Amino acid sequence: MQKKLTFLLVLVMGLFLMAACSSKDEKAGGKAGDGEVSGEITVWVHPYTGDADAEKKMWDEIVASYKEKFDVDVKIETIPWANRDQKVLTALAANNGPDVFYAIPDQMPQYADEGMLLELDPYLKDNDMDDFVDTALLSTKWKDKTYGLPILQEAYTLFYNKEVIKAIGEDPEKLPATWDEFSDWAKKAKDKGFYALSYQGGGSMNGTLYPFLWQAGGEVITQDDEVKINNEAGVEAFEFINNMYKKGWIPEDSVTAMEHDALWNGGKMLAVQGSGISLTNLQKSGLDFVIAPPLKNKEQATYGTTGMFVVPSNSDNPDAAAEFIKVVTNAENQRKFNTLTQYIPARESAKDIFDDQKYLSQLSEYTQYAQPGVIHPIGRSIMPGIQAEVQTMMAGEKTPEEAADAAAEAIKAELAKQ
Repeated sequence: MQKKLTFLLVLVMGLFLMAACSSKDEKAGGKAGDGEVSGEITVWVHPYTGDADAEKKMWDEIVASYKEKFDVDVKIETIPWANRDQKVLTALAANNGPDVFYAIPDQMPQYADEGMLLELDPYLKDNDMDDFVDTALLSTKWKDKTYGLPILQEAYTLFYNKEVIKAIGEDPEKLPATWDEFSDWAKKAKDKGFYALSYQGGGSMNGTLYPFLWQAGGEVITQDDEVKINNEAGVEAFEFINNMYKKGWIPEDSVTAMEHDALWNGGKMLAVQGSGISLTNLQKSGLDFVIAPPLKNKEQATYGTTGMFVVPSNSDNPDAAAEFIKVVTNAENQRKFNTLTQYIPARESAKDIFDDQKYLSQLSEYTQYAQPGVIHPIGRSIMPGIQAEVQTMMAGEKTPEEAADAAAEAIKAELAKQ
């Protein structure tokens, strides 16, 4: 899939440049910040809930708030999540794509690095940027330039089974805050016949290695292409995962597992990683649980994606598109969007929508620790190579240091393809 996407990106880039050059004289609207905003724009969104009617009403309200300020016709088009990369790239190359579209952290740097996104900084002087959660803005920047504005965040952390906590003789009001404290609980859980944690080794690195790497104070790769996964902090994260597996704190199938729902639902597990979108299933399990802040070693950190809106650089109406992004991500519209979708707003002032919701209010406090993943054009393509090395280590075929070094070589090999 990644090879197919990379080929498509290269092909589309050539077509994109030709299309962009041919359309320069056809742009509507004025220059950034000159106030000449008119014409029309097309906005591509996705189905964020299962209620299409409710989403249409929400978008109608958001568009109406935009039209109060600008005489611009806005066409909202909902496209499916499936094959969204190919659809966006193909449309942009043909110069009939949207003026605004939704992107996630592993897409943005790929597009930005190829010059396919409009830099937004010239439009943001009058925008309240201080209200955005700092970690939400991490995913919108590439090479110190802003290419998107965030509308939602997530924050993954540990959900603990209260019955298991009591069974190991601990207090649900005093949850582990550090690796050492969690390890102490994990030993007690193992001694009492419980697993300490769900580890989905067959899933994304965002939910397995990376949070421990960030907590150790590490980094995978910098935006200047410096590979850091095998430094001291990186090796420490590999060692922590290997230790959990060797000691039986995580299930035997953790090397390749995609989920441990049955073990959690059966009351056999102390903790499981979850987020706001996990709440429904966790509550359906009937188990009494408590949510802990993200763990800390050298740093307190976790994973949490960020959803943003971006403008392609060959938009026919960049000024109107940039102004739409500012409006759709203001506090009022973030409240509308996230009240319906139940994601966490990327603006601090909009988090008041969860004041009367115990769990989401708590999770919204943790977005300050949420890293959006590896912000790099190869962020997605390096995952399989890293995952393979972690799995090899857990299978006992490599030491943590050897696995970290091999992961670093795999990343360098991907860099060499660029």
